[in-house]
Amino acid sequence: MTHQIETSRLILRPWREDDAEALYKYASNPDVGPHGGWPPHTSVDESLDVIRNVFSAPEVYAIVPKGSDEPVGCCGIVPSDEQHSSAIKHGDVELGYWIGREFWGRGFVPEAVEALITRCFDDLGVTNVWIGFYDGNDRSRRVAEKAGFTYHHTETHDDLGTPAEHFYLRSK
Repeated sequence: MTHQIETSRLILRPWREDDAEALYKYASNPDVGPHGGWPPHTSVDESLDVIRNVFSAPEVYAIVPKGSDEPVGCCGIVPSDEQHSSAIKHGDVELGYWIGREFWGRGFVPEAVEALITRCFDDLGVTNVWIGFYDGNDRSRRVAEKAGFTYHHTETHDDLGTPAEHFYLRSK
């Protein structure tokens, strides 16, 4: 079960069904989702479905600035059995994250990522943490580098028509 994590400026908490309108507000922006490989949300109902069926997974967190109760992004720890890179071994995890465009450049995602790394190494006993991102997503690359990840490899999926995905690794 996902628990709450507090950082200096953020609360990382489980998603709630009443977060659907806030999720739609930020996830409907076409500048957000496509960089992470998902289409913009088209309705509050779609956002509610995502909360119920995707964001309800263990270790998926709403990013909520302190002093607010509105989630402005999402971050999470994805286990190795849900990965699409053969380099990610059993017991490794991958971090995923996004934040509403209005909050880009404020350092919220690097702060959330550091909290997730601490959770991985200190609480979950993980040895290797990965971050993967698609070609052109320089913001995700910068987050990975700020958090001490180093480039590991790039995979291309030409048969799927998707852009190359770059993988960065940080080990305990």
